[in-house]
Amino acid sequence: MSFIDARDVPADTTSTERLASAGLEYRVVDLSDDASASSFARAVDRGFLGADPNDDTLAQVRKTFAARRNIGVYEQNAPAATLPVATTNGWVTPLTLPGGGEIAMWAISVVTVSATHRRRGIARALLEGELRAAASAGVPVAGLTVSEATIYGRYGFGSAIPVARLTVDTRRAGWGGSAPSGRLEYVDRDALAADLGAVHERARRGVSGRIPGWQGRWEGYAGVAPTPDRDQARGVRYLDDDGVLRGVMAYAVGEAGGTFRFRMDVRLLAAETAEARTALWRFALQHDLVDEVVADLRPVDDPLPWLVHDTRGVKQEVHDHGWLRILDLPAALTARRYSAPLDTVLRVEDSLGFADGSWRLRVDESGAATVEEAEGSDTIDITLDVSALSALYAGGVRATSLHGADRLTGDPAAVEALDRALIAFPAPSLDIWY
Repeated sequence: MSFIDARDVPADTTSTERLASAGLEYRVVDLSDDASASSFARAVDRGFLGADPNDDTLAQVRKTFAARRNIGVYEQNAPAATLPVATTNGWVTPLTLPGGGEIAMWAISVVTVSATHRRRGIARALLEGELRAAASAGVPVAGLTVSEATIYGRYGFGSAIPVARLTVDTRRAGWGGSAPSGRLEYVDRDALAADLGAVHERARRGVSGRIPGWQGRWEGYAGVAPTPDRDQARGVRYLDDDGVLRGVMAYAVGEAGGTFRFRMDVRLLAAETAEARTALWRFALQHDLVDEVVADLRPVDDPLPWLVHDTRGVKQEVHDHGWLRILDLPAALTARRYSAPLDTVLRVEDSLGFADGSWRLRVDESGAATVEEAEGSDTIDITLDVSALSALYAGGVRATSLHGADRLTGDPAAVEALDRALIAFPAPSLDIWY
């Protein structure tokens, strides 16, 4: 499946005009210019309270940002070397859907606004500008991962892909699972980065909510990139009985308070098969001198709690991670597959207008859907806003839960029917930040 290149989409005119009236310039950043590229990357690190990047870090980040459409907000007539007062970037990527298909998603990242320029409508211009750019390019869904969870609902995003943070007391939990055949082996950093990319790309196609990673992401996990903790990176891979790479894990270990006992932080565990996942978990939980294993961004249906002797040795903390925003409702709802037949009329409220309206959603016995406008329909089965519908889209949030929270209204039977149709197997997951 081929997608549009976001770098070909011009700066949004509405955001440009709004910020110009406030004495600010909203523009696409030219990353081929050294001064512009450096100032943009430094502004991103400043926005996320990171250290001022050195030359090696700037070069690494520039490789990633060069593949994206980068937007900066500047004081008017600011020279190229001036740091922007706000940043964001975007690119078009496949999003895996329930049923194994894909849809084009406008991924949004590095959204920052300088602390000196708050309350001036900049965040609104950034987010709405990205959504209008995506819609103008025919991209039906937008997505992001967030550092703060209270900002994005107002723009129609819904918290669609929950994940779990697993903390394992290895001495209490023990190991109760099998010992898969095949073999594990350590890998050096360059090989680890390559293996992470290869396995993740194959595995992510079977789980809704996931997107491809990129080389800079794998190099960061593997310790190839010039990050402060690069020397802590380690990696191990799993080969099946035929010697085929099926799983890989990047991790770091650190001593706990001079006790010569250690904590292992799993940066990424990517597994194409159940055997690979089990073998990698067994490696982590039975590692010498390691008393605690911590892994974030794990699927909420990860089998780890069932692979140990004492499940109380595994603490599970579920939290939001992947946020989605439907822009083209018919394209989005017909792209995924469903788990049960359905015939319902949805009234969707969208203050930005992209998905607003009444829509009849029909799902046949095979799980395929059709959508048509239902304006003027005498029957509305369910009413909800686009943020709630976007939260439901990947199949990891229950319609009955949103109904109980008054995030959607409708007869309980209609809500249950929608719930049964939307739920996805396996549970949606997103195992990287973007």
